[in-house]
Parts: sequence; C-alpha cells; structure tokens
Amino acid sequence: MYPAPGTSRTTRTTRPAALAAAVALLAGLTLWTLAPGTARAASVVLEAESAASTGGAAVAADHAGYTGTGFVGGFTDGNKGTAKTSFTVQAATATTATLAVRYANGTGSAKTLTLLVNGAAAGQVTLPATANWDTWETVRQDVALDSGANIVAYAFTAADSGNVNLDNLTATTGTTGTTTPGGTLEAESAALSGGAAAAADHAGYTGSGFVGGYTDGNKGTARTTFTVTSATAGSGTADIRYANGTGSAKTLTLLVNGAAAGQVTLPATANWDTWATVRQPVTYAAGSNTLALAFTTADSGNVNLDSLTPTTPTGSTAPTDPGTPGADLPYTGYEAEAGTTNGTVLTPDRTYLAVASEASGRSAVRLDRTGQYVEIKLTAPADAINLRYSLPDSADGTGQDATLSAYADGQALAGLHLTSRYAWVYGAYPYTNNPADGQPHRFFDETRATFGRTLPAGTVLRFQKNAADTAASYTLDLVEAEQTGAAGTLPAGYVSAADLGVTPDGQDVTAALGNALAAARNQGKGLFLPAGTYVVSDHVDLSGVKLRGAGVWYTVLRGTGLKGGLYGTGGTSTVEDLAIDGQNTVRDDANGQAGIEGDFGTGSVIRNVWIRHTKVGLWINAPTKGLQASGLRIRDTYADGVNLHGAVDSTVVSDSSIRGTGDDALAMWSDGAAVTNSAFRHNTVQLPTLANGAAVYGGSGNSVEDNLISDTVTAGAGITVSSRFGQPFTGTTTVSGNLLRRTGSLEVNWNSQLGAIWIYADQSDLTRPVVLNDNTVQDSTYSALLLSWQKQVADLRVDGLVVDRTGHHGIEVNATGQGTFANTRISGTADAPLNVTGGFTVQRGTGNTGW
Repeated sequence: MYPAPGTSRTTRTTRPAALAAAVALLAGLTLWTLAPGTARAASVVLEAESAASTGGAAVAADHAGYTGTGFVGGFTDGNKGTAKTSFTVQAATATTATLAVRYANGTGSAKTLTLLVNGAAAGQVTLPATANWDTWETVRQDVALDSGANIVAYAFTAADSGNVNLDNLTATTGTTGTTTPGGTLEAESAALSGGAAAAADHAGYTGSGFVGGYTDGNKGTARTTFTVTSATAGSGTADIRYANGTGSAKTLTLLVNGAAAGQVTLPATANWDTWATVRQPVTYAAGSNTLALAFTTADSGNVNLDSLTPTTPTGSTAPTDPGTPGADLPYTGYEAEAGTTNGTVLTPDRTYLAVASEASGRSAVRLDRTGQYVEIKLTAPADAINLRYSLPDSADGTGQDATLSAYADGQALAGLHLTSRYAWVYGAYPYTNNPADGQPHRFFDETRATFGRTLPAGTVLRFQKNAADTAASYTLDLVEAEQTGAAGTLPAGYVSAADLGVTPDGQDVTAALGNALAAARNQGKGLFLPAGTYVVSDHVDLSGVKLRGAGVWYTVLRGTGLKGGLYGTGGTSTVEDLAIDGQNTVRDDANGQAGIEGDFGTGSVIRNVWIRHTKVGLWINAPTKGLQASGLRIRDTYADGVNLHGAVDSTVVSDSSIRGTGDDALAMWSDGAAVTNSAFRHNTVQLPTLANGAAVYGGSGNSVEDNLISDTVTAGAGITVSSRFGQPFTGTTTVSGNLLRRTGSLEVNWNSQLGAIWIYADQSDLTRPVVLNDNTVQDSTYSALLLSWQKQVADLRVDGLVVDRTGHHGIEVNATGQGTFANTRISGTADAPLNVTGGFTVQRGTGNTGW
C-alpha cells in the first residue's frame, strides 16, 4: 500500500485490480498447472511406431516434428472402435507411474482416446488441439502398474472422438523425495462406520478383502478411516485403490484430520473385479493423522475400497513444517548467477533503480554478445520452465519482443519468446510508460514454456544469445523447472462450459461465461472450463458457484486491455486450477480490474491459480468470511499481490508464491472497518518492487506466520505492522516464525532507511499488543527491527528474534512506549546493536545476547 508522494497518508484510492495479459507463447508451448506430487525417476521413452498397433492404427511419417522414425496415425472415424496402439512398460515393483503421451491434433478442437492398463480402462484421455499437424504436445496420466511387464494402450473406443496422431510414450516409474511409512494400508483393517463393512465377494483385491457398504442406503454415513503417521508436517499424497463397476464416475469425500480435503472422483472400472488407483494431495500434520473416505450427502458413492497408500513428506523437504518458513512449491529454482556462464555476472547491488536491485539475491547474468550463455543442471526431472529475465525497453516505451535460444544437453529446444512490454515504468508514482520521465525501473518479467518431453535430473539446460536472438542484451535472473501433470478432465458434479456455449476460440466469452456459470449454479453443479485460452473483456461475476479449470498450464482466462477477471458477488464459491493473464502495461487505479476481486461470502476457496500482469492479484472485500486461498502464484502485478480490504474475517492466504509486485505483496487493510482473525501463512514472497513483503494496517487478531520474504526493493520492509493506513488496531497482532532475507529498503521520498521488521505508529498509537515471536532476520539492508515514528508503541512483545548481519542497527527505536525482549540474539551489525531515542522503555527478559 503506497500513496503518491505529497498526498495524505490517511487516504488512498480503492484499487480494484485489472486482469493481466499473457505474453504470446511459442506455438506448441502451454500454460502450466500446479501439481502437488513427488519427484519422479526411471523414465523411458517408447516410440509409437515401435509399439503394437491394431485395428487400423498404422505407422506414418507424412508430418514433421516427430521423434524416432515416424508416428502412428489411423485413429480416423473409419477405425472408430478398433484402432489401438499398445506399449509394454516395465516396472521394477508395483507402483504408481506417470504416462506422458506425445501427440498431434490439428483438428482445431480437443479429442479423446481411452487409456487401457493391462486390459482395464484407466480413464479417458483428453488431447487438446495443437497448432497444426506438425506441432506436438504432451498430456500425462497417473496410473497404477503391476510389478513386471504392463500393457499400456491408447484405444479409439466407441466413446471417443479420436482423430489424432501418436508420437511416443514416456513412462516414469518410481518416486523419490518422499517416504511412505508403513506402506499400504488395507481398507478391511481400517476403522469402518456408518454401514461400511469388510467383504470378499469380488476378485482382485489385496490383503484379506476390501470394504463395501458405500450404497445409497448408507449415503451420509458410510466411512472408512485410516491412521497415518507422518514424521513432519507438509504436503504428500494418498493413493486410493478402488473398484467401480457402475459404468460411470462416482465420488467420495476425503477428510484429513476431520476436515474436508476435497471430493475424490473415482472413474468407472471395467467391472467389480477390476481395480484402479487415484492419487489425492494431502497436507499432513506431524505425528498421527486420520484420513477418512466418507460417503457424504454431496457424494454419489457406490464403490468398493481396497487400500490406501500414503506418501508423507520427508523432514528435509517439507516447507510446511512449522519450523520451515515459506510455501511448498511445485518447482525447483535455479539462480542464473549460480550457474555456468561466459556472460557478465552483475555485482550485487541494492541501490534503487539499479537492475541488480530487482534481481533475486540482488544479482543476475547479462548476455550481450552472440555466443554468451547461462547453463544450469537440473536436480529433478522437468518438462517445463519459468524464466525470469529482463530485455531492454523500446525507445517509445511500448516494449520489444525477442527470442532466446535454449538447449538441453546440447540439443536445440524451441526458442523462448520474450518481451519487455510488461516491464519498464518511469517517473514518479504511480509511474508511466514514457521513457522521457526518467527513473526507469520494473526491469524484469517472466516467460514459461514446456519441452514436450520430460528431461531427467542431470540434464544441462543452456540459455544462449545466438545471432538470431536480436535483443541488445538479455539479463537472466532465475529459472524454475517442474513437471506439469496432465490436463484435468470433467469431474463429477460439474458441467462442461463447452456444453453451455463457451469455447476457447479467440472470441470474447465474457457474457457466455457468465451465463454458463449461472446455468451451472441453477443445476446445482460446478462449471468445468476445459483446456484452452478464453478471452474476457470485463469481469465475470461469481455468486455461490464452483469454477474449475484443467490446470494452470491448460486453462487460461485472458483479459483485454485493463479489464477481465473474476468478481465475487457473495455466496460460497470455489475457483481452482486455472490461470489469469491480462494486458496491463502500467498501473491504472481508476480503470483497472482485479485478477480476482470482490465479496466471496462465507467459506469460499481459491486454490491452484496463477495470476500475472494484473493490477492486483487478489483484492478481497467485506463481508468475506472464512476464505481459504492457497497454492497461488501471483507474479508481476502493478500494485498489491493480495489485499484483504475492510471487514474481512477469518481469511487465510497460505502456501503461495508472490513475486515482482508493484506494491505490498501481502496486505491487510482495515479500510473503514477492521480486518479480523486473518492470516498470511507459509508463503514465499520475493521482490516487491515497491512497499512491503507483508503488511498489517489495523485490525484485530491478525497474524503473519512462517513466511519466507526476500529482497524488498524500495519504500518498504520485509514485514510491517503499521497505522499508516486504515482504522486503529483493536486487538493483538502476531508476527511469528518468519524468515527475512535482504529485506528493508530506502524510502527515497523521505530519505528514510526502513528496517526488515517495521513497527510504524503513524496516524494513531499502537495501543494493542504487537507480538513478535521466533522471527529470523538475515542480511538486513538497514536495521533488523525498526520502531517509529510520531506515535506510541505501547505494548511490544519480542521473544526469539534472531538477527544475523545488518547494514545498520540490530534494534532501532524512534518512538515512545515500551517493549519486552527475551531470547533476542543479535550479531553482525554494522552499527550499534541497540539504538533507542524518543523515550521508549526496553524491558529485558532472559536469554538475550549480543546487545
């Protein structure tokens, strides 16, 4: 939150955010989805032309871009019901494997085949349209494989639309990075209630039987409860083995430690003697956990359960462990300056308006001559990357486009398409696109791309400026690599937007999408938005409805100009598994719309959503209560990343990545009424280019917990508790368990050096407790803890603060009031560890050192 210099600090324009615009992506590249899941190993690529093809499926080579010696065609309408390609996949043990099929679909619309594993249907596979028949893409499915040889087939059944070509199958078996204490848990040995009962009247189960009783007569009561012990808290999975011979998908609800963790869709199996496995993400607590599969009144039941195989987080890789700040992220990050390069590594610099000041870790690599490169080595398999970079602006400030060459182990990949149209602003706040205004900043943007295949750990990725890459320079900051997962398909309880007239054909679907949401709500269903890019020119209203995409790599809402996005108008809604891209190139407080904005009623959920190039990511208004927002990636907004605005209550933003915001990355603003009982928890915040990593402006019962915040650029702290904006504080504010790296910055308009943690009594006294517990400050630009300015900080309570290196003091006070300090350890300060002015009373408890 930031007012224009020279204006009153007590007022501020309400800032609905504008929808972002996507960079034009390279043909054949897709947007990505958050995939909870574990790292994979033991990948093998099987060429389709070497597989067993029957029923009219046949080898061909009349289109370009395939791997191997050809591809398999013949999945034509004349071979509907017969065409099939069968691969043999070896598995060392019974396991859940990822199957990535590479295909071309030049028909202009999504098509389907059916996946068969060892003769049993394992689900219908949706194959979105590719740019043409010479363009290939990949979709993934997780399946259960038996030990030894498995027959994996893609069949054009009577229920499919076919008309695709197949290039290869990448089978990835085995997992690393997680542990599975206790192995598989048999359902018949679990706690059964509400009519769920052990049985053995169908074949194929493991153990001594299975659990049935999920019949309509037990709807609302039947439940099977497993007990799972996890060494640490964090993200894991649960594989559920089941049979469903009804002929259609059914659902149960997964409860984790008594709380609903999502509805589980269980596709039909061939018959009651055929068993399949689905995988669900699970957030485990440390110690004992209960995982229950319940036939609630919202479910369709009528399945049998064989077993549950939990995969719990390891102690070393669980960012949601209470002792480990930050989000549990689905990618691995690599700093360019830590790679191998013959380019210029920028000297670390925190000076405002220096390019390095806006880079992660305050350094990056510049490539400005042909042949210069950066290389990084993958430490985990990946089929997609996100690259943070800077290109020069154009002379007129509208930006320029350029390519950058990429290689994997020396083999050329499709070139990356970069642009500077969403970077570079100038002049005074709120900034312009006019280079003549001077003071250029906002140097970096990001691009994302898929490879069409999985690159194993150990692969060397090279990003190189070749002669055809025409930008004068390329400054590379970081690379994030991940596995994207398969595009989601129509879940139970949802209606497809395609059946309600919403198509990803480049036409404006604003009205059609609004009508489809209303129709789905009237049917008592959610709306599924299949893979594709949907253009919207205004915000789309949500009121008590579920909206679900195929994943953030697959389903994209693209704005028009400053407009487009989702707007809550009350009711309990869900938004998940999609991306929001817009076309903002400058901050426009008056005319912009948010990525997601409005009143979300009581108990709404926003999860697995990617938002970029918007005015604001999430702008949540009163009287929203109990909103849970998680798994978000919010990047390169022109104002706040998240703002809880006004009388918002009991709302939690967690496990999300926020980077490159143009104002506070995370803010609670008690504007007109108090934000209460809300939390920012386990988020990773990087590089807010203006203002703070996290800010609490007034309110009661709010907290900032277990976040990792780094590299604030100007006019902000890592975390602030402040009466600069909003209503006075009316209750306790808690800041605990956070890790702050290279935070604090210079407020250039005031020439003020702001601390990593900033307690700011400005427009009103801070009379309510401010509690700082177990926070760590590393390499603070100025003081680690700053108390200021004109008012009283009456009740500060500090315990367990660790300060490791500062550019100024450890604790700096310029305020009245009093505070207690215990177990506060300070080392490596450039100036005196403690500097107090203004009549503030320091009450020392036990365990303090270094000051």
